[in-house]
Amino acid sequence: MAIRVYQVWKGSNKFILGGRLIFGPDARSLLVTILLITVPVIIFCAFVARHLRHKFSSYNAGYATLVVAIVFTIYVLVLLFLTSARDPGIIPRNSHPPEDEIRFDTSVSVDVGGRQTPSLQFPRTKEVIVNGLPVRVKYCDTCMLYRPPRCSHCSICNNCVEHFDHHCPWVGQCIGLRNYRYFFMFVSSSTLLCMYVFAMSALYIKVQMDQYESTVWKAMKESPASVILMAYCFVSLWFVGGLTGFHLYLIGTNQTTYENFRYRADNRINVFNRGCVNNFLEVFCSKVEPSRNNFRAFIQEEVPRPQVLPELPRAAADDLASHPRSKVEDDLDIGEDLLKISQRRNIDEISEDIRSRGSNGPPLNAPETDPVLESDHQAPTIRSDRHSSWGRRSGSWEIATEVFANSNVTESRGYVTSKEAFQG
Repeated sequence: MAIRVYQVWKGSNKFILGGRLIFGPDARSLLVTILLITVPVIIFCAFVARHLRHKFSSYNAGYATLVVAIVFTIYVLVLLFLTSARDPGIIPRNSHPPEDEIRFDTSVSVDVGGRQTPSLQFPRTKEVIVNGLPVRVKYCDTCMLYRPPRCSHCSICNNCVEHFDHHCPWVGQCIGLRNYRYFFMFVSSSTLLCMYVFAMSALYIKVQMDQYESTVWKAMKESPASVILMAYCFVSLWFVGGLTGFHLYLIGTNQTTYENFRYRADNRINVFNRGCVNNFLEVFCSKVEPSRNNFRAFIQEEVPRPQVLPELPRAAADDLASHPRSKVEDDLDIGEDLLKISQRRNIDEISEDIRSRGSNGPPLNAPETDPVLESDHQAPTIRSDRHSSWGRRSGSWEIATEVFANSNVTESRGYVTSKEAFQG
């Protein structure tokens, strides 16, 4: 059965409708946000706007109060859906580290006999030029890529998101390159909806005062729903209104929330600032970039890649040329020999086999091999230390009494990895 990309996605996202919609791991909070928007509007339509239908000079003009509230609410919910149910700008993960960034360090490990073992090294950061100025980008160990400028790894969604702003729990999604515009429009529209409901509720209290010639307190008692709606909208305005103002400042200066909180005290030059007008045009008038991920695509078998590695340093190349058989291969053969030895019962065959293969270690005496020969099912385990991949210490071997059932698998993996590192 064919498997699609979204079914094996390594991030923490949730997919519905066969991968057509993508949400964050906290998508349930989206239901709370929807209730916080729709419940007050329903109360407003039932207890306020319905009574304002015939309170205007034109008999049917009051219906506009009800229609505007309903249409505006639908508009806000659509913006919320566009913000939370789409790819915010996730950068696809690599299946292997970037080969063009591999470096070899020959000074890390030195074997007995003076031979050096090159080790793979990855620079943790590198610089790219943005608008003529250098910008440092970091390597992501999880996604195995160098993050583009203004990209960050979201710890909640477990993805690298381009132009990462923040992860919003109210919409259950990261805010990034592809949904920031809709996020701002959702927040600003929610602010306008709160202002509208607040104003219409206050108007209804004023109508009550004029109709019954009563005081404010008596009018408020006649319409408790208006009072509750005004209090709710007043508190909400501090949140969504303040958020709207803050993001207006960020857009005008071409910053993200992440950059503003992290680099505010560094007094860095903002290389992305193109001027207030151009910054607003970039957010609201630029084309939304297509998603880099096709979550509904079928997974295809990965074609084996050619082993292309950077050229080894001169010292490492000379060392490998002078020793046709590398240390790892020597260690592997000796390890295989030991596994074969554990299955033999004749001590003379053991000694003869080791001498015929030219082992570097001292010959094994009979008392030392007795524990190994006592069991037909136990294989020797080679203890390793930090200076050797197979545990060789000054030309000798240590064989543990424990059994490693998958020792051959571990050895095979180490051999393949080392062979890829040393062969061009």
